Amino acid sequence: MFTGLVEQVCTVKSVRRSAGVMELAVDLGKLADESKIGDSIAVNGTCLTVGGQRGGLASFDVSGETLAKSNLGRLTAGSKVNVELAMKVGERFGGHIVQGHVDGVATIKAIDKHGQFADIRFVAETELLDQMIVKGSVAVDGISLTIASMDGNSFGVAIIPETLKKTTLGEAKIGDVVNIETDIFVKIIKKQLEKILPQGQTLTVERLKQLGF
Repeated sequence: MFTGLVEQVCTVKSVRRSAGVMELAVDLGKLADESKIGDSIAVNGTCLTVGGQRGGLASFDVSGETLAKSNLGRLTAGSKVNVELAMKVGERFGGHIVQGHVDGVATIKAIDKHGQFADIRFVAETELLDQMIVKGSVAVDGISLTIASMDGNSFGVAIIPETLKKTTLGEAKIGDVVNIETDIFVKIIKKQLEKILPQGQTLTVERLKQLGF
């Protein structure tokens, strides 16, 4: 379990692909002092298990399913990635519940920088957008963000200077593909509400009112 508060931007040292899977080696830097083989670590918001560690270099085995659902298959030696160690029980919870189970990817459509701040808009599939709400939480490459706006095919977020400085979004470009994990609570509520609707009927605000919500 993670919080979406990125601890460090790390560098990919090597990528080995074979038979639809991948071995990823990442220089964890100072985070290596707190990690060991078997630990879960979020890399660009994707929960991976440390399969090997030598000094500051950690290696991860990435499955075909993870490659299909995330942007990890686009990584090369030298790529920068957001890294967060698993949440410790009893510490302050500053972000939102992030499982590290990526739901899909989105593409950066626009970046509007104003001073040290930035508004970024992402194009995403309807399946992902249906699991988002304005003012709700979303993890973008493992970064806990608040959804500021939505339309038919995209969502926007407002990025503060600290986030731009401490994550890969500071170097983001239009066309970049990012990992998306939607809020687990929105997914649970949506699924339960859909169960009480007649088959084939979509969930709308009007229908919720009819059902007494």
